[in-house]
Amino acid sequence: METLKLDISKTGVAVSAAMQAKAQAANALLESGKGAGSDFLGWVHLPSSITPDRIEAIEKQAAKLREKAEVIICIGIGGSYLGAKAVLEAMSDSFKFLHKKRTEPVVVFAGQNISEDYTHELLEAVKEYSIATIVISKSGTTTEPAIAFRLIKAEIEKRYGKQEAAERIVAITDKARGALKTLADNEGYPTFVIPDDVGGRFSVLTPVGLLPLAAAGVDIAALVRGAQEMERATADGTPFEKNPAAVYAAVRNELYEGGKKIEILGSYEPKLQYINEWWKQLYGESEGKDGKGIFPASVTLTADLHSMGQYIQDGERTLFETIISVAEPAGKVVVEADGENLDGLNFLAGKRISEINRMAELGVQLAHVDGGVPNIRIEIPQIDAHAVGSLLYFFERACGISGYILGVNPFDQPGVEAYKKNMFALLDKPGYEEASKAIKARL
Repeated sequence: METLKLDISKTGVAVSAAMQAKAQAANALLESGKGAGSDFLGWVHLPSSITPDRIEAIEKQAAKLREKAEVIICIGIGGSYLGAKAVLEAMSDSFKFLHKKRTEPVVVFAGQNISEDYTHELLEAVKEYSIATIVISKSGTTTEPAIAFRLIKAEIEKRYGKQEAAERIVAITDKARGALKTLADNEGYPTFVIPDDVGGRFSVLTPVGLLPLAAAGVDIAALVRGAQEMERATADGTPFEKNPAAVYAAVRNELYEGGKKIEILGSYEPKLQYINEWWKQLYGESEGKDGKGIFPASVTLTADLHSMGQYIQDGERTLFETIISVAEPAGKVVVEADGENLDGLNFLAGKRISEINRMAELGVQLAHVDGGVPNIRIEIPQIDAHAVGSLLYFFERACGISGYILGVNPFDQPGVEAYKKNMFALLDKPGYEEASKAIKARL
């Protein structure tokens, strides 16, 4: 079954022969590994490299954590957090916190911020539960996750002792070096490797994403199968019109060259909200450099039609929209007739909520197109691990193609370091003495 359909008929642009050639050349560069950022192209063939044995090893470790803990705290930031969070939110019951007879362990996240209130509330919330942690960091010294891990590690060791703690802490880190790798070796923590050639924002199909998801009970084998199918569907040599990633990348760049500087990703399913957040990091960090790049924004619909909808419809015409549409919901709810019909909704009696939602989606699409907002539509058959795996790889592949078309290195992030230097200087980190004096003088 086809897991993703791309519709560009409402974009108002035709992909030129020149742009098609650029997209095909960019895709060939990804495949050959000869483009900019070639040291970080391990994600391109990652899905097809994942063997059943590797999935089994991850599921085995996840099962151990699930046996030991009621709450598994996943510590990471950026790409070490957003991929797992995105898939988990898509796969989860929206009201799981109301289920009193919960038997499955819960995966929660830490180290993605430096909020004292968030950290305090987390530590308070887990006091009544058995806990374990998955800590994800290439170096072990990234500020946000390192602070969280120091606190969670201390809590686990205080409760269970060092020996038992070593069975409740799993590290996903560099294969050979770094503070976290050294600590894991010294303490005997089970470890998984963050591949050297896969950057954080492309790492959801490495143990970075797969272990937390397996610990949460997600079918990671199905997730990987979806990605493997999309890897084959977008491979170099696929005709342009049959390669959804190449077409999406090309259309984005045609729109960008025509003055559309902002892309809004939206969906009519709130479960996909964190797919939006993952996508924003993927495209923002990959393309936003050298004074160039489409600004990635997002909405959750229909809710945001009552907030951002006015601007999208009538604001400055510098944006276009990409909508992830879900063909079939998992549940079924039908609107019933009401004798008094005070709300005037009896015309909807007998209709499924999903049918009403779809008509809202199509009506909005036409209104926005009429208002000068080009519209790209991506349809997945349902929200399940297989479809989401396909969607993730589709966006990754298109991102690499799009970055190369744009003429940037999609696989570095030099701008991310700027704030860190200022923060370390303000915190008087050793080695930053001169910078500290200079920045404090500015303030």
